[in-house]
Amino acid sequence: MKKLIAVLLSVFLLVGVAVAAAEDYTFGTDTAFRPFEYTDETGTLVGIDVELLAAIAEDQGFTYTIEPLGWDASIAACQAGQKDAMIAGASITEERKEKGWIFSDGYFTATQSMAVAQGSDITGFDGLNGKNVAVKTGTKSKDYADSLAGTYGFTVVTFESSPDIYQAVISGQCAACFDDTPIMADYIKSNGVPIQLVEGTESEGADYGMAIFNPAKQEIVDKFNAGLANIKASGKYDEILAKYLGN
Repeated sequence: MKKLIAVLLSVFLLVGVAVAAAEDYTFGTDTAFRPFEYTDETGTLVGIDVELLAAIAEDQGFTYTIEPLGWDASIAACQAGQKDAMIAGASITEERKEKGWIFSDGYFTATQSMAVAQGSDITGFDGLNGKNVAVKTGTKSKDYADSLAGTYGFTVVTFESSPDIYQAVISGQCAACFDDTPIMADYIKSNGVPIQLVEGTESEGADYGMAIFNPAKQEIVDKFNAGLANIKASGKYDEILAKYLGN
């Protein structure tokens, strides 16, 4: 009987160790940053970020939950320890690193561009003097607009989401908006909104990265990087991008 109890205890301990080894991470993401994260017609969270994370988690053998909190809320949740990490099309910048962001390897290179209402006579930055320009708060696109505002004499107005800045242009509240080029291109194509990209307004490209805010969670970055390399090598990465970008 004692031997049987000892065997059973050993089994329970091994099971406990196995359960503990199955990491369950929590991620925050944006609510509407198509094609990287958005809710489809069935109410399911989908997008490039969502599928890349799923493929990486499968490759690396960890479990996770992801919640569309919004951009600012995801940052705040990570900083407060309520979420382990965020994946939300976050551009990797030195300024963010100095503020405590810890990034994965880059998983997508994006530019930022300007868009105006269809039929607008604005063909470049010179046409923005004295006008309002819409940007999403806390983004690389805002940084890009801020860097141009003094030179071209426009006022930067912040909003909480990409659809909000597009609506500001459509309604005439703002003369133009700045956002990541693939986001605007997809939104215009998918929703038929009456705005158009302005050629020649692209910024230099910057990489998106998954981010943590606590050095103690470095293992998430390490697993993400290893999984990203593997799915690139296997072709899964290209398959996901082709699904959403058509290339």
